[in-house]
Amino acid sequence: MTTRRHVLTQWMMLLITIVLVLQSFIPAALAEETAKTEAGERVEQLFKISGSVDDFVEHVDQAYSDIEVTFTYDTVWNGVALRGSQASLQKAATNKNVLKTTPVQTYQTALSKSVPLILGDNARSVERNTKFTGKGVKVGIIDTGIDYKHPDLKQNYKGGYDFIDHDRDPMETIEGSIPTTMHGTHVAGIIAANGHLQGVAPDAELYAYRALGPEGMGTTDQVIAAIEKAVEDGMDVINLSLGNTVNGPDWPTSEALDEAVRKGVVAVTSSGNTGPGLWSVGSPGTSDGAISVGASFPPLQVPTLLMPSSNGDPLAILRMDGSNPWQFHTEKDVIFAKYGRDEDYDTSVKGSVVLVKRGRIPFTEKAAIAEKKGAAALIVFNNGKGTFQGGIDEKEGISIPVVSLSREDGQRLLDRIERGQNMLRTEYVEAKDKMAPFSSRGPVTHTWAVKPDLVAPGVDIHSTIPGGYRAMQGTSMAAPHVAGAAALLLEQHPEWRPEQVKAALMNSAKTLVDQYEQPYSPHIQGAGRIQVNQAVSLSSLVYPASISLGQFSTSKEQVIDVTIENMATEAQTYQINLPKENGIKWSAPALIKIEPGKKAVVPIRMHVDKTARGLHEGVIRIRSSQTEVDVPYLFVWKEVDFPRIMGFELMPGDDNGTLDYEVYLPEGADEVGVVLYDPITFTFVGKLDTQKHVPRGLFRASVPKERLKGREQLKVLVYARLKGKQDTFEAMIDLHELQHSNATHCS
Repeated sequence: MTTRRHVLTQWMMLLITIVLVLQSFIPAALAEETAKTEAGERVEQLFKISGSVDDFVEHVDQAYSDIEVTFTYDTVWNGVALRGSQASLQKAATNKNVLKTTPVQTYQTALSKSVPLILGDNARSVERNTKFTGKGVKVGIIDTGIDYKHPDLKQNYKGGYDFIDHDRDPMETIEGSIPTTMHGTHVAGIIAANGHLQGVAPDAELYAYRALGPEGMGTTDQVIAAIEKAVEDGMDVINLSLGNTVNGPDWPTSEALDEAVRKGVVAVTSSGNTGPGLWSVGSPGTSDGAISVGASFPPLQVPTLLMPSSNGDPLAILRMDGSNPWQFHTEKDVIFAKYGRDEDYDTSVKGSVVLVKRGRIPFTEKAAIAEKKGAAALIVFNNGKGTFQGGIDEKEGISIPVVSLSREDGQRLLDRIERGQNMLRTEYVEAKDKMAPFSSRGPVTHTWAVKPDLVAPGVDIHSTIPGGYRAMQGTSMAAPHVAGAAALLLEQHPEWRPEQVKAALMNSAKTLVDQYEQPYSPHIQGAGRIQVNQAVSLSSLVYPASISLGQFSTSKEQVIDVTIENMATEAQTYQINLPKENGIKWSAPALIKIEPGKKAVVPIRMHVDKTARGLHEGVIRIRSSQTEVDVPYLFVWKEVDFPRIMGFELMPGDDNGTLDYEVYLPEGADEVGVVLYDPITFTFVGKLDTQKHVPRGLFRASVPKERLKGREQLKVLVYARLKGKQDTFEAMIDLHELQHSNATHCS
């Protein structure tokens, strides 16, 4: 290990739980509606079976002349993929050896859609028909491991390490293990599947570093150890589709990635799934040197809900993990049933859509009750601000569609229902290159850096999982598109530094626009959606590829040096088009001529002479006859409303009589407090702790365990005050769980 191990070991003492950015995923929508399927349209399903695969295939061949066996599995998953009519497949599913069936192959989106979108029409054929496939480039995947026996991955897999079991076998926790995972294998397929599916870089060499174990959970020490090992193993690119909710540049995993980049490794990480609010990007997506990736839609028709009597915006729904797709083409009644408990239904709901609030009982129970009552579908709207991703247990066999809705849209729908307007119409809209609502936004606290850097397709991405294939969504799926793209660029330019790879991807990105045809802000999309065909044919590089001028409150000149590199075979003259905003003056050289193969450092100056507070962002355009590059910028003038506290964690102390807690304070706090309440009555119990004049960064303190007063559960209100402003958030303490674990993630 390197001399950095001592410092990294100190970081490893932080037992802050890191959760997969993708906590829940949504299977892709079937391309054909149910009515067509019932009429005899051919569909494809996965059949998991017990016993001999060959015997089951022989049975199908003999019993069903209209069913085609399209794929068989017998290594780590026992089953087949069958294509046929819905009626025949339903009969085949009654065989005693069939354990379960899952829709497959007729999904609306797959790597066959998202990969061509980012590669472009001619991305694999550029400059003398040279083909870039990632050949010879080493990509390390820090995740839940990889099913390296998967037929689409086995020829690319070259090795790795397991930091959960501490051995050299980073196999995903596959079927038969409890609980199973599939996340790392899915990520690996997006990067370099080379078989039934084709990833972005199908000839790249894959290495797995299993830092997240069962349930996709890991700790800071495991992730940092994996980063260090990947660097020592000579990885060219590392992908981390994981994160926490701490929006800070100096969180240990972010700092570790910065160091990896300094050592020459291209680091790609997901921005997080806690959007769409400001400051929601989490570590390690806050790393300055890494490429932080948000999620956009691939070519995809998505269902939205309209009320015929309303002129309002459509209601955007998200299908829950484990749910059947929403496939209605006629108007439906919608009925409100409070929290969806059995006692909340006071009228017949047969054939109707049921709207319920989130809370009180699990999603699966809500869905089971709604289906039993005869509902056609279930909509669960949030009990907190914004959207959410939920899931239902597939083992319960719930057949009705179950979707989630934001609190705001749910309340709009409820208001209409209460006015007697209870008809819903489904409209399917093209969502290509629109931002996913769950994608975390920047900027980064303290440094006020532009994040994410880029976006890539992250909704309904069909890729490899142990024993087969599945569609999942999240920024976890967006990041590996970029990691694969980085491998293609390094095959083309093996001498490039990470800064140049990052610049090429950002300089060539497509600016995305919202439904009103207005560009998304840099803190939402960074430089835009990657376009590999543009990146591999750039004639110039501009870096840094985004400009963060920081926070300041005095009227003085700010200067940032931008490097322009001419990669063309002839001289280019560049013009810098500066932003125009009242009270802000920009200046730069009028024209810059750069000879072929040379570079120039260009100072860009900015002076603020107005008193308006807040966050300012936009783009600086650098143009030549061959190049047009938009460089996002961001700065804070005087003050901005940002979260004062995040990342609360409670854990056992060094001795039996104490507890330790940790919080992250982006700019420090005049006062930090942890207040306890009864979770049932919400009555005040007492203060766990109060601290004054706490410095910025991670703060840790010990408290006597007796302050919890022997209760089983307590509700926690954590607050931080800074310069007269206070932020709070709530958490739950389960004392039984706390006593039987190294750390409790209170979030």
